[in-house]
Amino acid sequence: MSKQTAAVGDKVSVHYTISVPEGEVIFDTYEEDEPVVLEIGAGDIAENLEKCLIGLEPGELRVFLLEPEQAFGLSDPELVQWIELDMFPEDVAVEVDSLIEFNLPSGEAVMGVILDKTETDALVDFNHPLCDYPLRFEVEILEILE
Repeated sequence: MSKQTAAVGDKVSVHYTISVPEGEVIFDTYEEDEPVVLEIGAGDIAENLEKCLIGLEPGELRVFLLEPEQAFGLSDPELVQWIELDMFPEDVAVEVDSLIEFNLPSGEAVMGVILDKTETDALVDFNHPLCDYPLRFEVEILEILE
């Protein structure tokens, strides 16, 4: 009889680390007291990272070396846009290199990094901050909850 393996729709308890191949850690759940619980396929983490979980068994530790296209993708020049400063909420400080949350009319929130600023406009990059980077994704499924 084979062990149960993780599949789309399963809630799993995991620990994971995302780093660049050179070693700089971007995110590490091992630093938290509790593991992360997520549902595979629900978008709790990036879709390509979720795909790495499918087929893993509880207790299995795997390391995936992902090219940019396999991780957060390549940057899209159309997602870099000039926005008039008066479109920003008054309580938001629009400064170069700041990460700002934007609320779309649909209610969805997107993040953007300010790349440049003039007296009237700001250049905002809506690409994921980790796009264009190869990543090392180390993951351990501790338990399949349901």
